[in-house]
Amino acid sequence: MPLVSMNAFLPQAKKEGFAVGQFNMNNLEFVQAIAAAAAEERSPFIFGASEGAIRYMGLDNVVALAKVAAKESGVPVALHLDHGSSFDVVMKCIRAGFSSVMFDGSHYPFEENIRLTKKVVEAAHAVGVSVEAELGTIGGVEDDLEVAEEDAHLANPEEAIRFWEETRVDALAIAVGTAHGMYKGEPKIRYDIIEKVASSIEAPIVLHGGSGVPDESIKKAIAAGVGKINVNTENQVAMVKVVRELLDQNPNMIDPRKYLGPAREAMKEVVKGKMRLFGSSGRA
Repeated sequence: MPLVSMNAFLPQAKKEGFAVGQFNMNNLEFVQAIAAAAAEERSPFIFGASEGAIRYMGLDNVVALAKVAAKESGVPVALHLDHGSSFDVVMKCIRAGFSSVMFDGSHYPFEENIRLTKKVVEAAHAVGVSVEAELGTIGGVEDDLEVAEEDAHLANPEEAIRFWEETRVDALAIAVGTAHGMYKGEPKIRYDIIEKVASSIEAPIVLHGGSGVPDESIKKAIAAGVGKINVNTENQVAMVKVVRELLDQNPNMIDPRKYLGPAREAMKEVVKGKMRLFGSSGRA
C-alpha cells in the first residue's frame, strides 16, 4: 500500500491504548528488517529518517526505499522526518514524498516554537502530511543531536497543553525523563506529566529515547497516554553485535552479504519484540 500519514493509525492507537513504533532507516538492511518484522506482525509502523540519514542515503533513495517497503509489507507505513531542524528542511522532505514530518523547535523559546510549529502545521496539513513537534529538551546523543544531561529539562504540562491547543500538531513529543541512546541506569520517567498532558489533548504523546527502557516502564508509559515510541539505538546495537562476531570469527570474510544478512535478521527480531511490547501487532 502507499505511504500514509501518521493519522492513519495514531488516533486509533490513542483510543485503543497501544503505541506505534518509529524505527529509523539507516541503510537498506534497516529498511528490510523493519518492514519484514511489520509484515510478520501485521503492525503499522513509522520509518524515521533523520537529516543525517538523509544526507548519508540521499533524499530520493530514502523515499524510494520507503515506498517499496510499504508496498511489499502490505501494512500502513508512514515515512517521517525525524527532528527536522527548519521549515526549509521540512518542506524539502514533503516535496520529496514524506508522508509525515517532525519539526523540532524545542531549542527555541516557547513562543517562537509555537510560531514556527504553526507555520509547519499549516503547510503540511494542506497536503495531508502529519506533524510531530517537541517540547522540553530530551537529553542524550542521536545522529546530529547531542544534549548533555545537565541541559535536558522536563516539559511543563500546562505549557504542553497550550502548545497543542495553539498548534494542533498530530503528535507531541514531550521531555519526561527518557534520553536518546542507551541508558547507563534505569530512566526515571514522569508518568504524571504524560498522563496530565495526554488526558487534556487529542494528540498522542511521543516517547523519544525508547531504546533500553525496561518493558514495564514502556507499558506504564503507554497506559499513561504514549501512542508513538521511537527506537533506533537497539537496532544499531543488535546489528553491530552480529557483524563484529562474524568478522571476529571469520577474518577472511569479505562478502558483506554474509554478515549484513544475519545482522538484518537480528534487527528484525528486535523490531518484532517491540511491536508486541507496544501492542501494535495485529493492528494493521
